[in-house]
Amino acid sequence: MSNENIKVKIYAPEIEPKFRHPRIFETFDGLDSGEAMELTNDHDPRPLRYQFMMERDGKFEWKYLEEGPEIWRVAIGKK
Repeated sequence: MSNENIKVKIYAPEIEPKFRHPRIFETFDGLDSGEAMELTNDHDPRPLRYQFMMERDGKFEWKYLEEGPEIWRVAIGKK
């Protein structure tokens, strides 16, 4: 997965918590195969990764671009 494939960027802290994960999944589902989104967060989005593993198993790639301590950036690609 390369940075050229990133089509959408989401800054999670700007999204109300109850809408955050649904918006991220909606954005991911709108990607074409081979495209990616970049998620920026103020904490490690590990729980989101586990949710992707449960709900989109085998359909995504996860690559940390930056790993804290203040900002985490993750590329989430659609296979």
